[in-house]
Amino acid sequence: MRAAIYNPYLNTLGGGERYTVAVASALVNAGYKVDIEWKSKSIKKRLEERFGIDLSGVNFVRDIKRGDGYEVCFWVSDGSIPALRARKNLLHFQVPFHGVRGRTLLNKMKLFRINKIICNSHFTKEIIDKEYGVNSVVIYPPVSVSKIKAKRKQNWILFVGRFSQLTQAKNQDVLIKAFKKFSKEFTDWELILAGGVEVGVGDYLERLKKLAEGYPVRIIESPSFKEIVSLYGQSKVFWSAVGFGINAEKEPEKVEHFGISVVEAMAAGTVPIVYNAGGYKEIVNEAKTGYFWGKEKDLIDKTVNLIETRGLLTKIAKNARDASQVYEDDRFEQEFND
Repeated sequence: MRAAIYNPYLNTLGGGERYTVAVASALVNAGYKVDIEWKSKSIKKRLEERFGIDLSGVNFVRDIKRGDGYEVCFWVSDGSIPALRARKNLLHFQVPFHGVRGRTLLNKMKLFRINKIICNSHFTKEIIDKEYGVNSVVIYPPVSVSKIKAKRKQNWILFVGRFSQLTQAKNQDVLIKAFKKFSKEFTDWELILAGGVEVGVGDYLERLKKLAEGYPVRIIESPSFKEIVSLYGQSKVFWSAVGFGINAEKEPEKVEHFGISVVEAMAAGTVPIVYNAGGYKEIVNEAKTGYFWGKEKDLIDKTVNLIETRGLLTKIAKNARDASQVYEDDRFEQEFND
């Protein structure tokens, strides 16, 4: 049996790419010979290092011919509907595309060849179903929670996310500005920003470094999975500003579509305090497994309350670890196989 996979964003090494390699792994485990379309085979090593997944059973080829000759084709959409030709075709949306004329007659014709449309969250599903006139299914992304453990905690606030400014900005600058105010009182704390710098960074990284000068802010570029796991394990708090300043109804693609890094943080007992928008609402349970914020003052105040209220950090961290278990890899593989 042969399976084909296409993802036009593989080199961004983000959450959608973690989803893609998990699909590849699931297909290999199910007995398929898997081909992923990409122009360079060197991407294989980069994917393995970033996500900690063995891709030895996966081939990287220049053209999967839209699934022609394959039993299964898994295709990550860029907003368009492809004309797929495998025996079974699975179309995945990791971005809540809208305003792209999804209900055209041509798209409807192409959709006849699509067996299932898969979304990464209910947030994405709601927008995709409305835009294209379909009824997609939700399979939450896989998270290697069993590989992420709590370690001896440091006074670290962590954010993990690419530094790219394409489509969806992660707003690391917002976090630095908030931390500079926070650190005036909490001088023994450090902010760590870790993420990929492969595409779409421009001069943003240099601007962040300049903004952080004189403060305990550490920027880690393109960390390996092993490095990220270590950071999660030692950090006490996880911050995110993805979606800040965005109208989620008008620009849903610019808020967090799911939030794999939040689940990873929770698995390590790192308490998330994340911007109140998008897929984050499906992960975090306010004041039980983490917190939401809407204004900078909320972010700072909730962080201060968390670390100053006796026993609260330990309590929320345990709840977060327990809640993260539902996203583990085996669950994803079973749902995908079904």
